[in-house]
Amino acid sequence: MAVTLNGSGLTIEKLVRIARDGEEVILAPEAVERIKVCRAMLEKKIVAREIMYGVNTGIGEFSEVVLDDDQIQDFQKYLIYNHAAGIGDPAPIEYVRGAMAGRINVHAHGNSGNRPEITLTLVDMLNKGVTPFVCQKGSVGASGDLAPMSQIALLMMGEGSAYYKGELLDGSEAMKRAGIPIPGLKARDGLATINGSNLLTAMSAIMLYDSNRWLKQAEIGAAMSLEALKANMKPYSPQLHKIRGFKGAQRSAAAILKLVEGGDLAEGKVKCKVQDAYSMRSTPQVIGAAHDALAYARSQVEIELNGVGDNPIFFPDEDLQLSGANFQGTPVSLPMDMISAAVTMVSVMSERRMNRLNNPALSVGLPAFLTKGAGMFSGLMLSQYTADMQIVEQRILSMPASVHSIPAAADQEDFVSMGMNTAIKNFQILDNAYGILGIELMAAAQALDFRDYSFGKGVTKAKEVVRRHVKFLDIDRPLFPDHTAMKELVRSCEILEEVEKAIGPLE
Repeated sequence: MAVTLNGSGLTIEKLVRIARDGEEVILAPEAVERIKVCRAMLEKKIVAREIMYGVNTGIGEFSEVVLDDDQIQDFQKYLIYNHAAGIGDPAPIEYVRGAMAGRINVHAHGNSGNRPEITLTLVDMLNKGVTPFVCQKGSVGASGDLAPMSQIALLMMGEGSAYYKGELLDGSEAMKRAGIPIPGLKARDGLATINGSNLLTAMSAIMLYDSNRWLKQAEIGAAMSLEALKANMKPYSPQLHKIRGFKGAQRSAAAILKLVEGGDLAEGKVKCKVQDAYSMRSTPQVIGAAHDALAYARSQVEIELNGVGDNPIFFPDEDLQLSGANFQGTPVSLPMDMISAAVTMVSVMSERRMNRLNNPALSVGLPAFLTKGAGMFSGLMLSQYTADMQIVEQRILSMPASVHSIPAAADQEDFVSMGMNTAIKNFQILDNAYGILGIELMAAAQALDFRDYSFGKGVTKAKEVVRRHVKFLDIDRPLFPDHTAMKELVRSCEILEEVEKAIGPLE
């Protein structure tokens, strides 16, 4: 079903459908009218020689330089050339598509002053599968994602490069094959295409979507480990979490109880301790805190997806243009730095439970390192090493980027968000999180195979899915294929989807 962009109502889920799944985009007719009205106002102001930043002035440190009539149009071309200054590897196609969708939604408000042809060309590019080649690195996350967005804007002049039907082509050739006319850039068009934090926001939206699904799988892994460790399930009682009041903890406790429902542990048929270690009994508080962090970050990201991130901004009803800093990426980068810590924190707890499964002093009767042949075999001893290495990398990457501003543009742009650094490192952290959780799931499945009681319906289904991909470790074998298979299994969300089919949504 097509996604209509009208300046409001663009959720994270809709953006993922556009960016990842190739969903068709429609620019609402009323949005087209707003863009036309704003453009008419801008053109009157140009004729009247009203000074407007980035329209008839230079930008950054050159904002006081006024351009003459002959320079105004060429300035947009040179603006894009100058700012297409990224470096290195391309951003994944889904990130770029997400950024384009976000930029269309900014234009849909009718406050950016660009010609409608620019916005409609972005729509055509999304719908016909033309995705600009964009270097992922280069943005400091203020004045927008200028470097990567400029590589998108190059296509408006038939320049740059773009992917089309699996090929990387010259921009003009990609547009020609897709049957998309080149709109060119006139006054304001270039800056209106690039002056927002759209790439880092799209990346953040995708990260939040994937992180939410990963957190649900973290609850599945926790439930499997809890069953294997004969946990006392009273700390998961809804009364405990309701009386404290945190929504995330209530959600997490309910999900884990749902996963163990129907098993001997949940029904009190398995003897357990009066009180377990923190990594067992405080899982709802920890994963719940991550859920709450995601909820806040989602609110900020969706405000940005539906707001006017641009400069200057035009108000046709008031015949007014204002220059400010609505391109500043900090409202997104700060909460997304919190997501770095949240995913790392939950990963650390996952590893701690895996440690308890391995350690015969803590595992309530499980064989040392989950092997029947201790001494001859080492079982999952080295799996913990692999998890630990990834956690240390996560911890290094969890340092907030939003406190690392480096002034630019001769100190005209003397505080920037570094939100692109946050967006990039968050995906590195999540990549490690898939591997860490995969190792806990593998260890928990191994441990459950040593137990002789019945497990909850959700846990039983999760173990069944794990066993489709990784066999029981009867005798030692090289584990790197198993670790990698488990990492990819978590990334695919197959466990989550199968479990939710069996027991309903983990919400």
